[in-house]
Amino acid sequence: MAGINKLLIIGCGNMGGAMLAGWLALGFDPQRFAVLDPALEDAPEGVALYRSPDEAEVAGDHDAVLLGFKPQQLGKLAPGLQSVASHGVTVYSLLAGLTLAQLQAAFPNADAHVRVMPNLASRINKSPVILLEKGLSSGERGGAFELFNALGTALWLQEEDQFDLVTALAGSGPGFVYRFIDALAGAAAQLGLQRDQAEALALTMVDGASSLASGETLSPGELADRVASPGGMTREGLNVLDRDDALHKLLVETLRATAERGAQLSAGSD
Repeated sequence: MAGINKLLIIGCGNMGGAMLAGWLALGFDPQRFAVLDPALEDAPEGVALYRSPDEAEVAGDHDAVLLGFKPQQLGKLAPGLQSVASHGVTVYSLLAGLTLAQLQAAFPNADAHVRVMPNLASRINKSPVILLEKGLSSGERGGAFELFNALGTALWLQEEDQFDLVTALAGSGPGFVYRFIDALAGAAAQLGLQRDQAEALALTMVDGASSLASGETLSPGELADRVASPGGMTREGLNVLDRDDALHKLLVETLRATAERGAQLSAGSD
């Protein structure tokens, strides 16, 4: 299996940093990673930190790069990164909305191009990681899968036109879950609980409910009905959420708006 021997992370912000932390927490050799980021104060022990593409080019020991800067910066940064993303190198991209064709146009000399979409749970190795590639051999696909699957659960996507929607669900989804937890705690506080107590209860409840659901054969919808006995307290609350299909409609609009933003980013809209 052809693995990734040395990964250069270009732009090690929240997402790149979470992924690097996840790999290191599992015991991956720090020397297998390097960071190119002029703004980063320091890198984890054993991980090389470069301030410029020239420094990374001189080291010249990476066979893959992971793009972790803002999608809108690709046009500005790509010309200066050609020396580190050329022959013998696979380009992996965290840049939301940017297609494989756009990555190929930006880095035409790279051996292969891969879109990658994890979320911040990579830090604790519980992230879905969506992968879509062009140019990898079967062995290289296996090596890429092995590395990214270590961050949680990796999945190869076959159709690129689904990528923005998958990103909206699996990549942006934690933001929606956090907003729901915050709203749930806020509602309990408004009704009389202390805010810190309400937040602690909401967090513990969601953690337990999620852990239970992930190990169950029943669907989340079926589990909701198991919690709600006829005429009971939970059923009364679910009746509010289910009224006029309001929650479902709200989330359809949420995912649609998120996915459409991916298309806008691909088109170069700010």
